[in-house]
Amino acid sequence: MNFLDTMIGRADRLLRTVAGPVPAQRPSPAKDLPPAHLDDDARRHAAGLMRVNHTGEVCAQALYEGQAMVAKADHVRRALRHAAAEEEDHLSWCEERLRELHARPSVFNPLFYGASFAMGAVTGLLGDRVSLGFVHATEDRVVAHLEDHQRSLPEDDHRSRAIIEQMRVDEAEHGEAALDLGGAPFPAPVRALMAASAKLMTETTYRL
Repeated sequence: MNFLDTMIGRADRLLRTVAGPVPAQRPSPAKDLPPAHLDDDARRHAAGLMRVNHTGEVCAQALYEGQAMVAKADHVRRALRHAAAEEEDHLSWCEERLRELHARPSVFNPLFYGASFAMGAVTGLLGDRVSLGFVHATEDRVVAHLEDHQRSLPEDDHRSRAIIEQMRVDEAEHGEAALDLGGAPFPAPVRALMAASAKLMTETTYRL
């Protein structure tokens, strides 16, 4: 593809990610589960958690796009694209669950997309080992975050819990795959900084 084709493709991905809907390649893990009868407080809490997860998937799309754009090796670029395709399923499942909970995605998604794309490009420019190491560290943080959400969800919200569980499995696989491809493990101080950034995103998007 020429430069213009590439830019059009990236603009299309941005619009589909932020504005939706994004079609899923796999059926939602919640598709065969009955709806829960949640009171207003429980519904709002579940919606807040799923809104956070949806924004996380918006960030993942941007991050992988930025990394793939500057990846040095073709096999690394292909692996990033493959992971991004699975993340599109997560994005679709979270968006569908938000509609069921009568809630909307975060108004901050365009901002987080831009910041994540820039972060992906920066880490990619530092080399494939750093870029893949960043994927591993990010996915490790996401797995812990999803486990927290599983514990926090309303007890009867089996639909949200099933979605989060499949996301957790996929994210763990992405992180391990990044290490297997040669990713450099990140030191604890860097991981702590990443956790603080993730907390900011969580607190910002839970209600908005």
